[in-house]
Amino acid sequence: MNIKEAKQEIKNTVSVYLDKDADGNYRIPAVRQRPILLIGPPGVGKTQIMEQIAKECGISLVSYTITHHTRQTAVGLPFIAEEVFDGKTYSVTEYTMSEIIASIHHAMEEGISREGILFIDEINCVSETLAPTMLQFLQNKTFGNQPVPSGWIIVAAGNPPEYNKSVREFDVVTLDRVRKIDITADLGVWEEYASDAGIHRSIPAYLKLHPEHFYIMETDVDGRHFVTARGWEDFSHLLTAYREKHIPVTEDVIYEYLPHRDVAEGFAAYLELYARYEEEYPIDAILNGDTPSVIYERLLKAGFDERVAVVELVLTGLVNMIKSLGETESKSVQLEGKSPSSSGNRDAEKSLEHAFSFMEDAFGEGEEMVIFVTGLTMNTDCVLFLAEHLSEKYLKYSERLLIGTRRGELLSEIAEA
Repeated sequence: MNIKEAKQEIKNTVSVYLDKDADGNYRIPAVRQRPILLIGPPGVGKTQIMEQIAKECGISLVSYTITHHTRQTAVGLPFIAEEVFDGKTYSVTEYTMSEIIASIHHAMEEGISREGILFIDEINCVSETLAPTMLQFLQNKTFGNQPVPSGWIIVAAGNPPEYNKSVREFDVVTLDRVRKIDITADLGVWEEYASDAGIHRSIPAYLKLHPEHFYIMETDVDGRHFVTARGWEDFSHLLTAYREKHIPVTEDVIYEYLPHRDVAEGFAAYLELYARYEEEYPIDAILNGDTPSVIYERLLKAGFDERVAVVELVLTGLVNMIKSLGETESKSVQLEGKSPSSSGNRDAEKSLEHAFSFMEDAFGEGEEMVIFVTGLTMNTDCVLFLAEHLSEKYLKYSERLLIGTRRGELLSEIAEA
């Protein structure tokens, strides 16, 4: 399944595992609450969704990348205690509470909830000395002699062996005690996330043209070449910062984040075109309803890559306007107790209608309109705005062009929030 489906499955699990009967007992006893084991390629967002799940479920989160720790942090440090057996005193080795279990108790005392998720990443890449401890953890829900507290759900994550030479295969005994979920990279799901995460719009524009460049793992005589969702997101932050300071973004810089020469070369070339389109297409005029006629003439002759870039630029201008409006109104309400300004909403509504008019005149109901409507639907700020200021043109094209019921699902989710 993709990362979005895995997220929902874990949320469902949290809901069921933490459900209690009339006597306050968990309906599924702890011994039957199997840990979840996420297995998927690196950089698809396994770690990130855990923070989202904990926040959305209103529970605490303790997260560890286990390869960064030693057996002592997992099991605890040994010390000598004395016990009496049959009248004789013996020295016995015991262990202090492990760092991981102690962190859970700290979270229970200080966190938003005494229930939560214990997330252990890279669990199948541990050292030989720590491997037995991890098997014991998954099988018995303990670290050393300390059990994971009641009300804490175990989620572990690891990479398939083809991505990491350090991977250790789990035996059947362990696999028979966990819920194993295999995750695959999914560009469509990442695009939904990217819209809200502020990913530079040149990246989804490029990936619409080259979806095969979204996630790559290759090995040849020159070594390993790869591209991950994490790489695209991290590079996006650098790209935005570099452009704000007018620092050139070279192919070599791109390669540092996306170490695949074809992808780095391809995106570097596209970024030059995208920057040129930013200068040559008057997005402010388009959103004001003053699009020069020469723009329509140019787009009639333009290639699909240029047309997609223009759609992304219009989306960027519109999304930024709506997001800025929401942030301004929120601050006004919090600091001054004022009601949201209607003038800003009217300006955004007009810009939205101007954008749709431009899209109709330039592209009709082609693929570009599908990209535009999908982009609006994927962005939470835009959907919140549309929930309060419904656009007839948005309704028309979303019903006519969008596949499935994504628009309805998003509006329902927001209405329930």
